Amino acid sequence: MKGKGTVETFVKLHSAKLSLIRKRLDAFSQRWRNGNEVEIFAELVFCLLTPQSKAVSCWVSVEKLLSNNLLLKGNAAEIARTLKGVRFHNKKADYIIQARKMFTVKGKISIRNKIKQLSSKEARDWLVQNVKGMGYKEASHFLRNMGLGEDLAILDRHILFNLRFAGVIENIPGYLSRKTYIDIENRMKKFARRIEIPISHLDFVMWYKETGKIFK
Repeated sequence: MKGKGTVETFVKLHSAKLSLIRKRLDAFSQRWRNGNEVEIFAELVFCLLTPQSKAVSCWVSVEKLLSNNLLLKGNAAEIARTLKGVRFHNKKADYIIQARKMFTVKGKISIRNKIKQLSSKEARDWLVQNVKGMGYKEASHFLRNMGLGEDLAILDRHILFNLRFAGVIENIPGYLSRKTYIDIENRMKKFARRIEIPISHLDFVMWYKETGKIFK
């Protein structure tokens, strides 16, 4: 069976990292329930930065924006300078400015009220439609990092590579339309059920297989 060795690797890694994965997912849920709006906005910004960039470098940039009081106060040029090392830093600085404006209500950042009444899939569609620079992968990533998207797939290059290697998909598409994204997501869910690993855990397992890290 195509990908049999890979499936066995997934199962072994899941067993080895299960405690850490559960701890990370619980921390995400706690952030949504108990974190402040700035922390939530920082996670959204992190997800906006990740396309074609290393996740660890993106988070380092977010931490710099926070420590230098630029996440909420910086202009586009100041933010872009802080994002050096993140690909397309000028464009992404503009995305941050626009997201900040959109989520500012009476002078304060407010994200919870925008999506708290929506299902995970409704919230994802809303984010894609309303936050410039946010596609289905980034929106799924943000919701998962808030403990709101455990039924969503984060189809980044690491995940797509492993899905192809395991025989879940034949090819990695050059562009993920909404229809294609949901089709692959449904295939991943079916695969996750078959190997008895929750889809939210399988994301971490695949990411760890490629990077050696359980990160965000």
